[in-house]
Amino acid sequence: MTPPPSADRRLYRIPDAMRLLSLSRSVIYELIRSGRLRSVRQGRTRLIPASAIDDYIRLLEKEARKAS
Repeated sequence: MTPPPSADRRLYRIPDAMRLLSLSRSVIYELIRSGRLRSVRQGRTRLIPASAIDDYIRLLEKEARKAS
């Protein structure tokens, strides 16, 4: 079992990003493919920078403001 993400982590594995964003694995990968969620690779592991998660949340907030 993966430990819960901590506030000082800078890189998250896909399952951690799924929990943080409350999204499914397939949605996370679609966001990566579309460029809405940045990721990096370390060997064969795909990692999501904490800053990318923050940027994605800001993007959602910005889109919500425009829609209202």
